[in-house]
Amino acid sequence: MNAAQQKEALRQRMLLRALWADAGPEAMAGWLRDAPPRVARGLQAYRANAGALAERALAAAYPTVAQLVGDESFGALARALWFAQPPQRGDIAQWGEGLPAFIAASPQLAEEPYLADVARLDWAVHGAEQAAERGPVVGLARLAEADPAQLRLRLAAGLALCRSVHPVARIWHAHRSTAEDRFAGVREAFALGLGEHALVWRDGFQARVEALPAADAQFMQALREGQTLAAALDAAGAGFAFERWLPQALQRGWLTAVETNAGGTAA
Repeated sequence: MNAAQQKEALRQRMLLRALWADAGPEAMAGWLRDAPPRVARGLQAYRANAGALAERALAAAYPTVAQLVGDESFGALARALWFAQPPQRGDIAQWGEGLPAFIAASPQLAEEPYLADVARLDWAVHGAEQAAERGPVVGLARLAEADPAQLRLRLAAGLALCRSVHPVARIWHAHRSTAEDRFAGVREAFALGLGEHALVWRDGFQARVEALPAADAQFMQALREGQTLAAALDAAGAGFAFERWLPQALQRGWLTAVETNAGGTAA
């Protein structure tokens, strides 16, 4: 970051401090051209609109949560998070990561125990949609040549695994369905006490969500933790079939590289 970028970053931090009453208009002295009274009026206008801005920003990242709690409750939730965890950067689209933990810690939302996990899934989808596009898989031939204990599989940017004791993938899909009884599967899963391992990845310009079998989830979690292919296979157990997983991973863009333990990719 050069000197001009550092100065702009500092200016944005000071503006955010002033907006949230951590500091008054004097915090912006020397950073804005306007006179202090005009700065104060401007900050008051920003604060008056902060609630609506918070709600719009959070609704874009957490559409399923917004539908679950309703407009009025979601608006109150957005404002509460905004004041508890104000933005630290100028890009408002990057704000809101703390909502799942905020929900989990809220006594008012304790009667909806699945809500925090649905929020985690929403945020994973939000992140996947902003991830870089994948390129061709590098080093794939190495799978047929090297010991699995010497290989690591690199997964695509934006790929995430949300593990929950609740049917979060079914909830997410139900809120995007137009079927007449779109929540039937969700009700059935809750009645049976079923949890899900929801995989999130970017497919073209949008994110996809799919519930994985437990063995597949164990395997992919091990890969995400940087374990070797051999260790990931051990973690997945006898119920996992690598020969089934690999074509699916290639078709859906889950895999981006096969690397050696030294960090290099095979040709």
